[in-house]
Amino acid sequence: MRIGALEAGGTKMVCAIGDENGNIEKRVSYPTQTPKETMPQMVEFFKNEGIGALGIGCFGPIELNRNSPAYGCITSTPKLAWANYNIVGAFREALKVPVGFDTDVNGAALGEVMYGAAKGCDTAVYITIGTGVGVGVYANGALLHGLIHPEAGHVLITRRHGDNYRGKCPFHENCLEGLAAGPAIMERWGKPAVELADRREVWELESDYIAQAVTNYILTLSPQKVILGGGVMHQEQMFPLVQKKVLEKLNSYLQNDAILKHIEEYIVPPALGDNAGVTGALLLALQEV
Repeated sequence: MRIGALEAGGTKMVCAIGDENGNIEKRVSYPTQTPKETMPQMVEFFKNEGIGALGIGCFGPIELNRNSPAYGCITSTPKLAWANYNIVGAFREALKVPVGFDTDVNGAALGEVMYGAAKGCDTAVYITIGTGVGVGVYANGALLHGLIHPEAGHVLITRRHGDNYRGKCPFHENCLEGLAAGPAIMERWGKPAVELADRREVWELESDYIAQAVTNYILTLSPQKVILGGGVMHQEQMFPLVQKKVLEKLNSYLQNDAILKHIEEYIVPPALGDNAGVTGALLLALQEV
């Protein structure tokens, strides 16, 4: 079966074609503008590929309760043009195929569990740190939803002494996204992350905030693997820093060799790289079928 996959992000929409084995045949991307501008491009792409199903991993918050009249909608997003937009309904109507739907990070988590760094795990956490911070949770063999879905990019962080930056998040003064995502780096230091690679103080602070959050995820969810992706984690120095600081913050409380002896194999980058999201979207489509 030819399957469509959409990783719907706040900056770009990545559309891909693949199969039921997770193989990606083709991928394109479009800037995330307004639905009126972006949706026709994506619909046309998928129509021309003869797909039998579509999976969407979407930026949020989104409505995942199938009993809700708002199921399939993007809800209270700061991207106002997409607020309350029924993205699932729009694709169902245009393509006449089943449409699977979840958060973009839950989709990426699913892809990594099935084919990537968390293969064989029944509980894993996928964190992406880029334009925003998103967290996908695969717990006890299924994606975690609950009341809405995890929004753990907004866990509250203890500011490091001397950090007077007000935070970028409009909702919280000291959440992980507001203190550590790409726009926060840009605003705090006056340059994008890629231009700050040799500034050790930048990455000491950044890794401390990320390590605080990862420590909380480990203590709360007990994942068998922690996967860190996104543009910020492309800085090569970040993984050793985060791993070291997580060990310090756990302070030997959790007596497990995966953490104490093999932390470099426990907190890892996505094995699927930039294809984690679209691979997960393929799986969301298959689940819907």
